[in-house]
Amino acid sequence: MDPRSLLIDSYKAAVAAVDPLVILPQHLPQPPKGRTLVIGAGKAAASMAAAVERHWPADAPLEGVVITRYEHGMSTHRIRVVEAGHPVPDENGEAAAREILAAVQQLGPDDLLLALVSGGGSSLLSLPVEGISMAELKQVTKDLLKSGAPIQDMNTVRKHLSLIQGGRLTAACKAQVLALVISDVTGDEATHIASGPCAPDPTTYADAVAILKRWEVTPPASVAKVLDEGVRGVRAETPKPGDAVFARCENRVIGTATGMLTAAAEFFAKHGIASAVLGDSVTGEAREVAKVYGALAREVRAHQRPFTAPIALISGGECTVTVKGKGRGGRCAEFLMSLCIDLEGAPDMYALAADTDGIDGSEDNAGAYLGPDSLARAAAKGLPKPLAFLENNDAYSFFDALDDLIVTGPTRTNVNDYRVILLTR
Repeated sequence: MDPRSLLIDSYKAAVAAVDPLVILPQHLPQPPKGRTLVIGAGKAAASMAAAVERHWPADAPLEGVVITRYEHGMSTHRIRVVEAGHPVPDENGEAAAREILAAVQQLGPDDLLLALVSGGGSSLLSLPVEGISMAELKQVTKDLLKSGAPIQDMNTVRKHLSLIQGGRLTAACKAQVLALVISDVTGDEATHIASGPCAPDPTTYADAVAILKRWEVTPPASVAKVLDEGVRGVRAETPKPGDAVFARCENRVIGTATGMLTAAAEFFAKHGIASAVLGDSVTGEAREVAKVYGALAREVRAHQRPFTAPIALISGGECTVTVKGKGRGGRCAEFLMSLCIDLEGAPDMYALAADTDGIDGSEDNAGAYLGPDSLARAAAKGLPKPLAFLENNDAYSFFDALDDLIVTGPTRTNVNDYRVILLTR
């Protein structure tokens, strides 16, 4: 198998290992005495809902609403799927979130709330607190996205502007709560995934204010007012660890980047190639992380240390991109663009970086492929120097011109990014 096909197939194997239709059924509870309400939000919400429907007893009550990103829906019969905006929230998500909160508030002690939580839920399950409009919440989200703030920081702010997130959904519910969670964040803590609608929130209003200051985001006046009221105790805090409301709630993480990377390593082993898993929680600026990985790859090729080629260097996690240019491209393409510059066309080195949800940032590709001949092919096409693309945050255009974008469409799962550097000798 040629290196390009090998890398693409390794990505497919990694994604298949965290398919909700495969991993969710074993975690379903027995039906309760009363009703079962299914709610959910995230890029995997529709496939998670479909998995519930396929395995829930036909004679047991089941109803609900889940929210997923546009074009991520699936056909369901008992659970309604709503499509809404991501990564910037919109009115569709707001209306569905309001409906979800109202339905949850009607549940009683004999009922079950089955929450299906996955990455992307923070924007999809957006219901601003009183005093903040959806337009103002959109603006804060856009500014945080551009700032390069890590997802944990973004979610700390969003939790304190939401009627649902930061454990407030559990607080609004009198039923037993089981949240099945597919993690897209480093550390796999439920509080950070979709801003933890069912999980205790250890952060505070003061933390949210400090984060906006740290990343130089000036919020609309109404948002600043809400946060200030929270700091002064005028507004109630999100429910914290140890709060009695969580005695009836379980947050169970069922899909992680670790499972994805393990599947990729097994795939390479079947093809006679050793793997080195470099971690499932890699963070930092995508272009800087690429330089570190490039140095490691060159060390292996030149000195056969700390690993021996042939080998696949694989990792997961979520890098960030501080947007300063006007080009196109998400964190995976930016990682590869920087790696391309760092490796300088070194032979026998191939790489792929792609988001497991099938969407790199907000583009239509999952990621891209890089070969030792990429620089030569770019020069032959008369493309500008790779550094120009990187400085303009325009890695998408570079790899598109080489026909090296990886386009899968929505995978309907999400455990963050998959990166691999293959050294053939």
